[in-house]
Order: sequence, then structure tokens, then C-alpha cells
Amino acid sequence: MSSQSFRRAGSTRVELDGRAGAGRPPITAVIQSVLPNLTRAERRVAEQLIDDPAAASGWTITELAQRAHTSATTVTRLCRSLDLPGYPELRLTLAAEGGATQNHVWAKDAGDLSAKDPLDEVVASVLNGSLRALQQTADQLDLGQLQTAVSLLVRAGRVDVYGVGASSLLARDFQTRLHRIGLNASNSLDIHEALVSAAQLSRGDVAVGLSHSGAAKETIEVLSEARRRGAHTIAITNHSRSPIADVAELMLTTSAHDRSPLRESAMIARHAPLLILDCLFIGVAQRTYAHARRRMEAAALAVESHSLLPRRQHG
Repeated sequence: MSSQSFRRAGSTRVELDGRAGAGRPPITAVIQSVLPNLTRAERRVAEQLIDDPAAASGWTITELAQRAHTSATTVTRLCRSLDLPGYPELRLTLAAEGGATQNHVWAKDAGDLSAKDPLDEVVASVLNGSLRALQQTADQLDLGQLQTAVSLLVRAGRVDVYGVGASSLLARDFQTRLHRIGLNASNSLDIHEALVSAAQLSRGDVAVGLSHSGAAKETIEVLSEARRRGAHTIAITNHSRSPIADVAELMLTTSAHDRSPLRESAMIARHAPLLILDCLFIGVAQRTYAHARRRMEAAALAVESHSLLPRRQHG
């Protein structure tokens, strides 16, 4: 297993175990990550590419511009935002990645639902959108970063998990699971309490921040405080080029298409970070297996009397 290193501001170099990631993430994930920073015209082009990347690989720059109701110059600007020299390279990238995803045939996207769609189509659309978000997140997940995050959590003296809004529910669930396997993990819903908790962290501790947009002010503020105190910081977000990147040492990104008038895509977006959190939890439990198993059994016994089901047999 190779060694991965990184430098934290104001700290010495830290060597961490973890295999290298797969390199550049899929182009659709890169496009998704830059959406918040695009102009309206560039965003229309980007959404055309996200909606049907396979078809887009066959369009000329003029055809793409017409579909997005903009100019070829706007398409070229978007390419540069994606760190690509121009549109020919974008088409080649889309075509090259098309083979890896040709077996995933997505039905109606959640963002296409209308107020008049029957319930069976709603069920199918939400299921399809969830599967798509999970698959695309798994496809672009940097395994090197994931392994490094697991290593940091295993070695941490304390783990703080932050999130606001819908992300607060995910943060609370992750903290509870870590606590159940014996980690000293905490989560605060109140911003003042979260800041106080972050201020108590020190070198070797870990702060995990969840923000789909990557722009939640409160989450960024507490991660910044945790980093200032010497703790390692991990961000889980759908937008890698968002403000949260400025305070995170490690970035674990999701790939959830979140354009939807009924906000059902925002609901689906919760599933993608859950995939990452589940992988982190299992990775930590594997590395601390004997201890984690004892802690989970002790937790189960402690609450067993509160269940109406028959008492389990322990042997």
C-alpha cells in the first residue's frame, strides 16, 4: 500500500496510509462541482452536458450552443472552467467516459417531474434518481482520499461532525454510529455549541463538515475554527470548488444532479453523502474490528430492555 502525504497550514508534513485515487473524476462530476460558480449562460450549457453526456459527445459546438440558447464563445469559456483547452477535448472526454457508463440506462430524471405526474412515475423517478446519484458518486469517489479519511478517524482522539439544515441529520446519524463503536465523537446542532466544541479540538483530532452546496456559512466557520486549533478537517460536499474547500484538508465529493422545481432532487441528494458516510463508518469499524464489535454488543445490551421484541440469546 502506497503512502499519501499532505501539508496542513502551520504544521509539519504528515504521512498517511492510503492508495492513490483514480485521478481526474468523471467530467460530469467536474461539471457538477463548478455549477455554483458559472454564469447563467454557462450553467445552461453545463446542464445540457449533465442531462445527456453521451449525446453531447456527438454535438458540434454550434449544436450545443443552440440547445443551451447561447453562443459558442460561452461553450468555450465553460471548457476553460473545466480546465480543458477547448471544446474538442471536452467532446473526446465525454466520448471516452461514455463506454464506462453505457450499461447504466437512466429513466426519467427526478428533475423532470411535474405537478401532474402520477404516483407510479414519482416512485420510479425518485428511485432512478437515487440510483443515479449513488452510482455516479461511487464512480468518481477518490479512494485515496477515502482511505486517508478512515486513517485519520481511526487515529483521532476526538471527532466532531458538523452540518446544518438537511446535512445536520446526516451529521447526527454519523456521529451516533461512530459513538456506538467506541469513538469519542460529538455533534452540536447549535452554532455556538459547535464553535465551542471546535475550539476544544487539538492536533490529531478530526472535524468532519457536511454541506451539499459547500457554502453553508456555519459549517465553514466551525471547520475553520477546528483547523485553526490544529485538527484535521474533512469536507463532504457536492461541489468541490466551493468555499468549504478553503478550510478542508480532505474533500470527499458526491455527484448528485440537483436541478429540480419540486426539490425532489434535493431529497435524493441526501443519499449520495450517506454512501460516503457508510463507507467511512465501515472502514473505521474494519480497522478497529475487535473493539468496535465489543462496543456495538455493549450498546445493544444496554438498550435491549427497551425493546418489545423477545430478548436475544447471547452466546
